Amino acid sequence: MKTHFGNTLLTFLALVLLGTTLAAQQTTPPAQPDSNDATTTSASSPLFIPVLAASQARIVRLSDIQGTVQIDRNTGQGFEKALLNLPITEGTTLRTASGLAEVEFEDDSSLRITPSTTIAFPQLELLNSGATASTVNLREGTVYVSLAGNKNKEFTLTFGSQKLTLMPSSHIRLHMGHTKAKLAVFNGKVQVQGPSGMTVVGKKKTLIFDLAGQNQPTLVKHVAQNVYDAGDQQQIDYHKKYAKSTPFGSLPYAYGVTDLNYYGSFVSAPGCDSLWRPFFASASWDPYMNGAWAWYPASGYSWVSPYPWGWMPFHSGAWEFCPAYGWGWQPGRSWVGLNNPPKPIKPPHGVPVPRPPLPPAPGRPQLLAVNRAPLAVSTPTSPERFMIRNDSAGLGVPRGSLGSLSKLSSQVQQRGSVNLAVTSTGVSAAGEARTAGSASVSSARSGSASRPGSASYSHSSMAAARSSGGMGSGGAAGGMGHMGGGGGSMSSGGGGSAHR
Repeated sequence: MKTHFGNTLLTFLALVLLGTTLAAQQTTPPAQPDSNDATTTSASSPLFIPVLAASQARIVRLSDIQGTVQIDRNTGQGFEKALLNLPITEGTTLRTASGLAEVEFEDDSSLRITPSTTIAFPQLELLNSGATASTVNLREGTVYVSLAGNKNKEFTLTFGSQKLTLMPSSHIRLHMGHTKAKLAVFNGKVQVQGPSGMTVVGKKKTLIFDLAGQNQPTLVKHVAQNVYDAGDQQQIDYHKKYAKSTPFGSLPYAYGVTDLNYYGSFVSAPGCDSLWRPFFASASWDPYMNGAWAWYPASGYSWVSPYPWGWMPFHSGAWEFCPAYGWGWQPGRSWVGLNNPPKPIKPPHGVPVPRPPLPPAPGRPQLLAVNRAPLAVSTPTSPERFMIRNDSAGLGVPRGSLGSLSKLSSQVQQRGSVNLAVTSTGVSAAGEARTAGSASVSSARSGSASRPGSASYSHSSMAAARSSGGMGSGGAAGGMGHMGGGGGSMSSGGGGSAHR
């Protein structure tokens, strides 16, 4: 069983040396937000920098990464190594080489892309009516889209000269090859507008486009299977199972709630009310110990968390420190977009809080790491064993695959770690640790790759992808010279931090 933590972790560590060069600089607050920020926040809230009320731009979330994924954030840097929880803004382009990625929208709708795929986001807009409008352009490869049932949205998928309008609750797969494109509708319906006119494609039907000639699209009354269908459905099932937001009360957006429900729970902390805390985190764990600053020219630096649940707690509510429990997150209705510098409640004395560095000089890297201590990561220790470590706070734990994490968390707190026996059909705890009702997790022997905050794609899907040359292996921890991206390489260094 391999994990995705290699790529995600190495990406952060590869930025450390660059981050340390900023340690001696005086920090300044980020630029005031403009129309590129996500949405409005309460003007009375002391926790957040308010954005312009007239802003109609939105941000969505890069919610999962496996393998090699690159992102062009439309900042003039070209393609960079993608980081989990990076904001996706209008004008962003995302591409995979041997990787997989998921993007999550505000209402828990999501899309996934397979290896050798490039997509762009020409429109992420909040309309005057209050509805959201999203346009995604598929340039090559395969994209899956699963829309929530919320009707207050417009979702358009384009490729070539074709425009696809997806209805609520739709679930589709679109593959664009050199000579043909195939739209498979698993659920819902899709309106297709192109040079040949308008066509409506219903459930369990496939529309085949001739990209090389002038032939009319062909409608087929069935959907052929693809090697990535099982993995796509696995992600959809995870979202459905853990998307209930009841414990969080009234929240402005739904995205990120799924991971919060799986990777943590609320605790009643005396003097601090009810706080959400991640599993596998001791009282000494610090949510701001590791992360990265991502520069957006019109808005300043955005804090990016490496944890699989690390979206909503860093864009709404506030982190609070309680001496008996440590750090916990207090939900709130206020929402911040790109300008989300840490503003915790009652931080412990002497513990630094990361502050945005100076704006980068022209041509300098715009992704800067903060690593005040080594990241604790839960990882496989052999093809048949998986180690969950204390203070990993879910980093490295496969998405939805270990059943209830609450009991495991208590065991990890007592022992410092729990060594799980992993098989191709399920997970059992080795030694004294026991876990009931755990779901299947593929082992490394079966060739599956897991990653922080994500369930592994099925064995059959991954094996088929590898045999066809479509999937590469994840990165491994260790020394790394250069981290290549479309925007240039970044040298890695040893320990250190941009902020101390």
